[in-house]
Amino acid sequence: MLEGIHFLLTYTCNFECDHCFVYSSPAAKGTFSLWQIKAVLQEAKKIGVEWIYFEGGEPFLFYPLMVEGIRIASGMGFKVGVVTNAYWAINTEDAKLWLTSLRELGVSDISISDDTFHYPEEGGKSGNENLAKNAYAAARTLNMPVSSICIDKPDAQSLAKGETSLRFRGRAADKLADLADFPRKNWKEFRECPYENLEKPERVHVDPFGNVHICQGLLMGNLDKTPLSELVKNYDFNKHPICEPLVEGGPALLAERYEVSEIEHEAGFIDACHLCFSVRRSLIDRFPEYLGPRQIYGLHD
Repeated sequence: MLEGIHFLLTYTCNFECDHCFVYSSPAAKGTFSLWQIKAVLQEAKKIGVEWIYFEGGEPFLFYPLMVEGIRIASGMGFKVGVVTNAYWAINTEDAKLWLTSLRELGVSDISISDDTFHYPEEGGKSGNENLAKNAYAAARTLNMPVSSICIDKPDAQSLAKGETSLRFRGRAADKLADLADFPRKNWKEFRECPYENLEKPERVHVDPFGNVHICQGLLMGNLDKTPLSELVKNYDFNKHPICEPLVEGGPALLAERYEVSEIEHEAGFIDACHLCFSVRRSLIDRFPEYLGPRQIYGLHD
């Protein structure tokens, strides 16, 4: 049963991190409207979802919309979480102002990005100060449940040992894969999807364009065509042209099934996500109903 729905409240972000799964940036397009949020929450209620998350992009860029979405979701009985990069936490006292409304609405989890992609040790995108730590301290002062998300830049040794939390998909596949002498494997070795439950998804992401993501850029369908409750009820990975080969034989089988020859010319791939992202991007025009939006693959018309 689906346990969580994560709103990609906006694709817009004040940062443009090299590891971003969804290719967010200040120029990225797409933000939810309030009526869209209400519609998704009504559908979520029908299927017994427990958790609602608001993330992005950076959801605090649209603070009134986020707060109203939290208020409605909390009032409907959902547990609510928020994911943020804490750009707004210029000091602890100001951070408390931003968080007090969320505390009053009963937010059950605040996840704060606190790593060297967002706040490099030397300088940082917001100056020398790590704003994530200000937000974390403010949340603790307000007795709010808070945790840190830390995805550090990998090195060859950590990748070889499988000790990195970075996944080479989205912008990471384009910006980070070729920056160092990372260990690579032949594409035929990636015979499973090790990170997502594609058979029985426990959570999905919904975006402002109506897309329902099983994994970022891998779609269950679109809410403008089919209500969320029906999409979830009728989902069968065996009938999904992308998920079925991924479940049966990983991204290698996906490449073989659709004869994606471009990968033969690559020097190898760092992880399963790296290959999967590359293959899916090659197939996006062939399966626009199941792969998208284009901007999440770094593509623009």
